[in-house]
Amino acid sequence: MKQYLDLAEHTLDNGVEKEDRTGTGIISIFGYQMRFDLSEGFPLLTTKRIPFRLIVSELLWFLKGDTNIQFLLDNANTIWNEWADADGNLGRIYGKQWRSWGYYDKDEKGNLSYREFDQIKEVVNEIKSEPNSRRLVVSAWNVGDYRTNKMNLPPCHVLFQFNVMNGKLNCHLYQRSCDIFLGGGFNIASYSLLTHLVAQVCGLGVGEFIHTIGDGHIYKNHIFQIKKQLLRNPKPLPILKLNQNIKNIDEFTLDDIELINYNPYPTIKGTVSV
Repeated sequence: MKQYLDLAEHTLDNGVEKEDRTGTGIISIFGYQMRFDLSEGFPLLTTKRIPFRLIVSELLWFLKGDTNIQFLLDNANTIWNEWADADGNLGRIYGKQWRSWGYYDKDEKGNLSYREFDQIKEVVNEIKSEPNSRRLVVSAWNVGDYRTNKMNLPPCHVLFQFNVMNGKLNCHLYQRSCDIFLGGGFNIASYSLLTHLVAQVCGLGVGEFIHTIGDGHIYKNHIFQIKKQLLRNPKPLPILKLNQNIKNIDEFTLDDIELINYNPYPTIKGTVSV
């Protein structure tokens, strides 16, 4: 995936050294975009191995609207452990915002009542009924929940928009903050997978995944690893295979999602900055 290596090289060559929340230190850029034609193969990094099963289980966890790590642990996924409380809860993070966005509304008598809105359900229905809509947007950036500390970790990938052209579904993600070495490849694959899932249940092909990054950064303790990746030539992309019988976004399981011909270079490890 040349697009990812170009991002990494651009950051090393043009980034600014900054202090950061974690105390690790970063090399940072601001404002970068990548485009991936999903018909050319599934965009999972080949310059290092990324555990695809972790991507699948996390995305299905988001789609369940879940905010407790037990489902992840049951599927040998520990990537959210550092941010969970003693009971495994993470607050009103991605899944909650996607499936149960909370808001208050007034009835005809002026009484306030709490309600929740399922953004995923509504955007899927709208793709089917109004495919030319320019409002096919899902947001995880709930200002009220963020500012009142109801999220153990505020969302990094904050908003995505779908678009239908020529019978194909495109997805544009805006990510406010991207850990390029540990998170970047993971995020590309996760939203590309989401595009495939939504396209199938809406009876569409897949077009492009567009990834816009606000603050893209390489932690200083990942510079060696990034440079090692840049010495590796990308290999052919794998192929994604879905169970074609699934027509409801809530019915996908790990067994319905398969990756074929993934032959990456070995894993390159890095420490998570919390």
